[in-house]
Amino acid sequence: MLIDEEKCVGCGNCLPYCTVNAIHLLEGTAQIDQDRCVECYTCYRIWICPEGAIKPAVLEWPREIRNPFSDVVGTHKVTGIPGRGTEEMKTNDITERYGLGEVGFCVELGRPGVGTSFKEAEKISTILASKGVVFEKQNPYTELIDDYGKLRFNIGEERVLSCLIEFKTKIENVPEILRSLRSLESEVETVFTVGVISRFNPDGSIPVLPLIEMEGFEVRPNAKINLGLGKRPGGDL
Repeated sequence: MLIDEEKCVGCGNCLPYCTVNAIHLLEGTAQIDQDRCVECYTCYRIWICPEGAIKPAVLEWPREIRNPFSDVVGTHKVTGIPGRGTEEMKTNDITERYGLGEVGFCVELGRPGVGTSFKEAEKISTILASKGVVFEKQNPYTELIDDYGKLRFNIGEERVLSCLIEFKTKIENVPEILRSLRSLESEVETVFTVGVISRFNPDGSIPVLPLIEMEGFEVRPNAKINLGLGKRPGGDL
């Protein structure tokens, strides 16, 4: 993103809308910290500038990779999925990515106000790859790593709003995976959360819960239900 300094009046309206606090005022003019900016386009998209002084730059490689990992209203070119380019396990009832005896994980690095870089994601994906996990194919980050979880491109320093690493493993491997993730807490220089998805047993129990609790993690069961309009047989909404 760029600021047209001839148009900017220094009102500061754009500052609180920056998702990573990359905009600041300097001598009465808004300035963008280009190293910190994740190219999410939020400051431009909401049209908060009364003078129209904010505009997107023409992005080139490797900086252009920041946008699809940060723009929550875009559609990722690799996966064709809106948002951050992944369905985040939410459609398993249809896709059946994770079957009985399997557990899916989603490690999300970064958050609004914090952000992350690909070198931090690589720290996690390399240790996961060494544990034999299966990375989700319909995920933008998977396209960037090799079989060893290493980045295939020189993009480690590129910053993004957040990065999702999705994978699955056999249920008996869950304790080892959780211990591996915990070992990285002091090494990864951003916040990250761990989501787990598991099918119910025929009796209604959730097989992965005892394994998570055994490793000392607090379990917070929840569900995300997506609702939308559909047509009834008669054609009415």
